[in-house]
Amino acid sequence: MIDHLSTYAKDFAATRAFYAAVFGVLGYEIQADMKLTDDVDLPGRKICAWGPPGRAVFWVIESKDATQPRHLAFMASDRATVDRFHSVGLAAGGSDHGAPGLRAIYHADYYGSFLLDPDGNNVEAVCHTPA
Repeated sequence: MIDHLSTYAKDFAATRAFYAAVFGVLGYEIQADMKLTDDVDLPGRKICAWGPPGRAVFWVIESKDATQPRHLAFMASDRATVDRFHSVGLAAGGSDHGAPGLRAIYHADYYGSFLLDPDGNNVEAVCHTPA
């Protein structure tokens, strides 16, 4: 259903470093990294994107102003990956917003962790399979 999506970053360097770290855990690599030369609002606006090989799916776009926080959830292959996502994200400048664990309110095997990225977005890694 989703082809691509984006979020905005006031501190582009910190946000880019955060996503580079957590997406590395999930197996995604940078697919685009550029500056926009024709942007009248912010000349030289930096943008980058991650995804599977050949697909720029998740974009980070530099912004002059803070934006409303979003909730973004990314699939993890197993619970150990959810755990690594959380610890790597903390080391990369994220803030704890929910330690790895079961969230049985959603379903019996919902295992997730939550971080706030440098711009305050609620970023989640989730695994839906049994332990």
